[in-house]
Amino acid sequence: MSSTPLRAKSLRRAFLERSVKAAALVGGPSPDLVLARGATETQTDEFEAVRPRRLQFPEDHGAHPGFRTEWWYLTGWVERQNARPCGVQVTFFRARTRHPEANPSRFAPTQLLFAHAALALPEEGHLLHDQRAARSGFGLAQAASHDTQVQIGPWKLVRTADDHYRAQIRSQTFELALAFKAAGEPLLQGNNGVSAKGPNPEQASFYYSRPQLQVSGEIRVRSQTQPVTGRAWLDHEWSSTLLELGAVGWDWVGINLHDGGSLTAFRIRDTGGNTRWRHVAWRDPQGRKVRSRPGSTQPVNDILFEPLRIWRSIRSGADWPVSMRIRLRDQASKTEQIFRLIPLLDDQEVDARASTGGYYWEGAVRLVDGDYAEAPEIGRGYLELTGYAGPVAL
Repeated sequence: MSSTPLRAKSLRRAFLERSVKAAALVGGPSPDLVLARGATETQTDEFEAVRPRRLQFPEDHGAHPGFRTEWWYLTGWVERQNARPCGVQVTFFRARTRHPEANPSRFAPTQLLFAHAALALPEEGHLLHDQRAARSGFGLAQAASHDTQVQIGPWKLVRTADDHYRAQIRSQTFELALAFKAAGEPLLQGNNGVSAKGPNPEQASFYYSRPQLQVSGEIRVRSQTQPVTGRAWLDHEWSSTLLELGAVGWDWVGINLHDGGSLTAFRIRDTGGNTRWRHVAWRDPQGRKVRSRPGSTQPVNDILFEPLRIWRSIRSGADWPVSMRIRLRDQASKTEQIFRLIPLLDDQEVDARASTGGYYWEGAVRLVDGDYAEAPEIGRGYLELTGYAGPVAL
């Protein structure tokens, strides 16, 4: 007699686990992150396609539930009293599953939400990170469509009417209570907000950034609370298909330059480590894409990523190129400028197997101007590496 309710409970639990696993196979930002900044599938009629249009705000700050994958991705460097600067990451993901919207059941997992949060503390030598996963609804998780309002339990990211973002994260080992003040209008990536990720039209996303966010608030590590200030970067991106078949991952960097400008760059790699697609945008403090960076007459329209140093993870076994040489080039004149990315610490690997799946490296880095030991620092930001612990796969 007692086995019947136990079996029903077991079946419900198995169904929920299968639903979460299946929905995690729908795209988002991280390496094997099955929910990553990519997808190795073709577009289907089950999801909306990226078709060029003018982005509208504040509506496009909100969720786009018809698309397969979406994320709000915050990273930054913050200063602490009597301690070295540290890195902070807060990311919320939304994934639409293949469950039909017409299903009347409140339990149908049509939309899933995930969240990652991490602190890169030099004194720890590795990331402190945590993660959450939930289906939308029941008052437990939501991604509002009218503006940025994403939540999983006590984890929240909200944009206010005065164009501030507020993040609240509570973990067993750390807490974040941070405000991010926007420095200007959203910066539209790619072609007016449509960012190509390959040669085919469907290999694209709607994508905008908010660089140079002013950070203020508090972080708590175990029992110690510290006020912090700094600079951050927000990416909001949504799509249904990104990567072409054969692509395994990407290297992405977003840098807040000390002169008020910004650098966005990425490349998409295949199984041999070859670059299948790449993009670079150097912008001035007003957010305008410039052909030449300030102080230089050399134009920029291409980029090369070259690994300088590899760090091997004992957890995933992956070899992460945590230090990079970046060559900004002009194809016509064959000129180039050399920069380097230097990590705050090597072990900034995120183990996301309990939520979106797999491993990725999300790390605070410094951008230095030159290929010599005393090259000056000209910016700080984050480097994201995916596909090194296994291909991004759905």
